[in-house]
Amino acid sequence: MLSDGFHDVPAGKLAMVVTYLEMTSAPPLCERTLPEGVEFVQVTPTLAWYRDVFSRVGARDWLWYGRLKLSDAELGAILADPDIAFFTLRRDGVDEALLELDFREGGACELAYFGVTSALIGTGSGRYLMNEAISRAFARDITRFHVHTCTLDSAQALAFYVRSGFSPYRRAVEVDDDPRQTGLLPPDIAAAIPVI
Repeated sequence: MLSDGFHDVPAGKLAMVVTYLEMTSAPPLCERTLPEGVEFVQVTPTLAWYRDVFSRVGARDWLWYGRLKLSDAELGAILADPDIAFFTLRRDGVDEALLELDFREGGACELAYFGVTSALIGTGSGRYLMNEAISRAFARDITRFHVHTCTLDSAQALAFYVRSGFSPYRRAVEVDDDPRQTGLLPPDIAAAIPVI
């Protein structure tokens, strides 16, 4: 348990506050349409496809790196798991979103990864993608749909999840190596998060 007050974070490390959210039934959805030239597609991902889309959606601005730490065999096992579903939004032939629904826990679905690239931010595509996530999660026999986000993610992420019907239920502090200092990610990305 952390005591009240400030706690130093060692050089080369990141500290983030993680908020866990859940919903136990599907909320009413406001219908959204995709912009012209954008289509919703289920994907059978390859390692190269997944790493590319994962990086373009989350690594440059938000320091998504968890899946980049995995070996080919570890990531390949996730991508091949029949209880995990992958979707994207394709714009003019380019995949510009990642939606990953993980049904491996009985009676539940984790919104494992969710986001759009900068090419779709502000187009309403994120809301469309979330509607698909909620609909597809609750089309299965589940009683819980859950997600977590952290303070490294987009400043709009937490409020977006709450507006989508998720309720916060837990908070934690995570400390990990800064992936820009381990060589996992380039040192010049995520300028809003200083390297120390």
